[in-house]
Amino acid sequence: MKIAQVAPLFEPVPPELYGGSERVVSHLTEELVRRGHSVTLFASGDSRTSARLYSVVPRSLRLDPAIPDPVAYHFVELAHAFARAEEFDVIHCHNDYLAFPFAHLCPVPCVHTLHGRMDFHHWRELMAVYPDMHLVSISNDQRKALGDLDLNWVDTIYHGLPDSYFRLYPGEGGYLVYFSRIAPEKHPEIAIEVARRSGIPLKMAGKVDKTDLSFFTREIEPLLDHPLIEYLGEIHDAERPELIGNAMALLFPIDWPEPFGLVMVEAMACGTPVIARPYGSVPEVVDDGVTGFIVSGMEEMVDVVGRVESLDRERCLRHARNRFSATIMADRYEQVYQSLIERGAGFRPGAGRFPRAGMMSGRPV
Repeated sequence: MKIAQVAPLFEPVPPELYGGSERVVSHLTEELVRRGHSVTLFASGDSRTSARLYSVVPRSLRLDPAIPDPVAYHFVELAHAFARAEEFDVIHCHNDYLAFPFAHLCPVPCVHTLHGRMDFHHWRELMAVYPDMHLVSISNDQRKALGDLDLNWVDTIYHGLPDSYFRLYPGEGGYLVYFSRIAPEKHPEIAIEVARRSGIPLKMAGKVDKTDLSFFTREIEPLLDHPLIEYLGEIHDAERPELIGNAMALLFPIDWPEPFGLVMVEAMACGTPVIARPYGSVPEVVDDGVTGFIVSGMEEMVDVVGRVESLDRERCLRHARNRFSATIMADRYEQVYQSLIERGAGFRPGAGRFPRAGMMSGRPV
């Protein structure tokens, strides 16, 4: 198949630092190329890939101070990708709703993997206008916020890691690890308190977005001045497996509808159990009592820290390999692509794809 992969431009593909979506796009792209597909990757110019790389920007946008409006560059990227649509059998977009207007008028089948949360009201407005987009969710929980709408979900496909990532670490570092954005919904302060109460060192790694800087300065930074807590900042991609693999457990104390949470799979792929709260995709990813513990409150988290060494690290790795490999992910996407191609699922002029005005929430003024 001739496949276009259209990635976000915030990070390179794969990212050198933070960047979950771009990391998944890389894993999928490399596996598709390995299988012999002709793949063109639309991504930032500092990306590294065995596919053909096409870029409208020389470097990723998040760390480029010269970029005042990243959305504009995403529209430029999409315009270039869809201008070349007839070169491909299928176009796979990872830009959430930004690609919808282009796909709406594209003669080539398009599929959209939605990587973010969908419990915001704007998604209802968007899907009223674009109800027939071919959508892939990354967890079943991700769909729940729009579960009452008749949307064109074609599959739920979990993220997967390449074979090279699966390596059993002994977890003998004697510390817990927190590896995520430093943000209110991720609750790093809970991870810190669990470490303090359990008396076990905590290594923390993660970026601080501009929108979360005040939270970090006000709520988290004062807690870092403790002998058990080590904040490493945003670490390089190559450092991830060893940091996570040598930990006793990964702490994942979120309380938001996490669409997937790739770091949980990365931990289990190293043999490291996950201690998490039961929100979003967590129950779909972690096998409670086998590859980690799913608990609700602070006291429970502290309690299971004392029991985490009873879990079989090799079983954690097997669980991750059997459910969350790039091989399985690519298998599922190949099936989606083939189905759309066989159905001729591109735009057909005159098909009346826009909704009637009564279906939308707008009102004349």
